[in-house]
Amino acid sequence: METPSRSLNNETIPIHVLHKVPSGNGPYVRAKHAQIVEKDPEAAIIWFWEAINARDKTDSALKDMAMVMKQLNRTEEAIRIVKSVRTVCPKNSQESIDNVLMDLYKKCGKVDEQIAMLKHKLKKIFIGETFNGRTTKAARSHGKKFQVSVKQETSRLLGNLGWAYMQKPNYIAAEVVYRKAQMVDPDANKALNLCHCLIKQGRREEAASILDDVFRGKFPGFDDDKSRNRAEQLGSELKENDPILQSLKFEEDDFIEALQRWANPRKSKRLPIFEEISQHADDITC
Repeated sequence: METPSRSLNNETIPIHVLHKVPSGNGPYVRAKHAQIVEKDPEAAIIWFWEAINARDKTDSALKDMAMVMKQLNRTEEAIRIVKSVRTVCPKNSQESIDNVLMDLYKKCGKVDEQIAMLKHKLKKIFIGETFNGRTTKAARSHGKKFQVSVKQETSRLLGNLGWAYMQKPNYIAAEVVYRKAQMVDPDANKALNLCHCLIKQGRREEAASILDDVFRGKFPGFDDDKSRNRAEQLGSELKENDPILQSLKFEEDDFIEALQRWANPRKSKRLPIFEEISQHADDITC
């Protein structure tokens, strides 16, 4: 393939440099050119197949083709292809192929497959295959490389597993997983998901206690608007689903203060309205 160029600020820049695609004449290069430069996904898929058959960057061709097919809403087909072709890919590419499969499973709502994959990845960490005895490994997100620890990766996978159980919905299993994730590497997002699981099980006292800890800043990650909005929504849901709280006409700040007193009856003077609730505090398992 010839390497065309484009003039930019009086400088001639090769197209492959301008569009950040590989250079050369092989089928994988042609596939990337069709995908990114020509923006022809169907042609790109044909060339990715050529690359796979020619063993030209097989794993990269497979993963890139799967993502193009996902964009074309051919997700089910992409899943079948990835499962059948991954056997010819190098061993060190299998983890990234697992990540592609997870993305495809999410796209088409295959929750059971997500759960099985997440359990598989957690097992690999447990037996030492993922990190190969090291305490960290290289990871990539949005084109940037960074190091992730065993603890961080375990907590991330547990968080994803908890979310998958919530989609079934199996809030009991999700609760167990989120509690384990919080033991490994706690953060506000997983605490809020745990709170949601407890609300769905009708265990409002426990949910209120966890939500109180979130508002008090006991978990990292509560400094962004998304987490704060989610916490406020859960607080409103607690209020709406409780006949006693629902009868009160508090402003938002008053409600949060009342919620904190409810969740921590021994730390502050009780509001009269919470006497009936807080007298059962000893029966609450947090």
